[in-house]
Amino acid sequence: MITDAIPTSLAADGTGVMIDVQDLEKTFAARARRVHAVAGVSFRVFKGEVFGLLGPNGAGKTTTMRMLTTLLPIDAGRAVVAGVDVAARPGEVRRHIGYVSQTGGADTLATGQENLALQGALYGMGRAQLSRRIPEVTALLDLGELAERRVKTYSGGQRRRLDVALGIIHSPEVLFLDEPSTGLDPQNRANLWAHVSALASQGTTVVLTTHYLEEADQLCDRVVIVDEGRIVAGGTPAELKAKVAGATVTLSVADPAERSRAAETLAQLAGLADVAIEDETLRVHAPKGAAAVPGVLHALDAAGIGVASLSLTEASLDDVFLAATGRSLRDAAAGSQTTERARR
Repeated sequence: MITDAIPTSLAADGTGVMIDVQDLEKTFAARARRVHAVAGVSFRVFKGEVFGLLGPNGAGKTTTMRMLTTLLPIDAGRAVVAGVDVAARPGEVRRHIGYVSQTGGADTLATGQENLALQGALYGMGRAQLSRRIPEVTALLDLGELAERRVKTYSGGQRRRLDVALGIIHSPEVLFLDEPSTGLDPQNRANLWAHVSALASQGTTVVLTTHYLEEADQLCDRVVIVDEGRIVAGGTPAELKAKVAGATVTLSVADPAERSRAAETLAQLAGLADVAIEDETLRVHAPKGAAAVPGVLHALDAAGIGVASLSLTEASLDDVFLAATGRSLRDAAAGSQTTERARR
């Protein structure tokens, strides 16, 4: 198990800190009982970072973000965003941040430009300022040719880029993105990641929630892994993966009826850990990496179990989650029944 949930890198001296969260808590009433959705979360985010809250649905990611963006009151703890106390001065916090929800908020009957003009006006931007800013934002997010079209004609990827544009029209210091690429195909997802990285390179601090391992691994400078309202691990993706030695062996057996017996055989083999059946495959953690493969094949052969396929992958953020919680993040995300929306 990973016990150092808050790495040393998250407890710096405060220089360049854009978000400082200490012992944040939120409880909801649900079906005649109290649900501790966020249970003492602490972290810091620095200027220009892409910072990720990674975890399955219902882990507390969106609830945490909604507290930081003043959309939910804080029950306990303290949060400071852009130097402003969230609970004490929520109105001032809103002037420093942009927020893009999971569903977005564009008026589909209006054009992209009309949406941007309205959003900017709500932040007090005048016509002259908007005439300069709208072309900048549409160019940054590849929306130039779409600006005059009604949003209802946009594809999913185009609409998501417009959502981000609406979040940054007023040049916020901090941009919050809640599950920004949910529902996008791989090409549009990668396209959106590139745009988010470009924002960070220009000095915008980005905080996003995600349950996509690849998104956190490729996009985020640092992540905290959240489970059941608590942070179970944190650091750069490389740091987190380095804590989990070895690799993962994934294999399928020739006879599906032998799958359970194969798992039992491997569970008794020295040098392996966390043997699990996932759909039609077996997943095994091998602390010594590729050196474990001959032993795996020999043990199964000796048991009379044929192997149809076998692959070896280096440690991933899923392995980090597995080490911290005892279960796979992919399984937790797929099997979660309590979503953030239900808790609200």
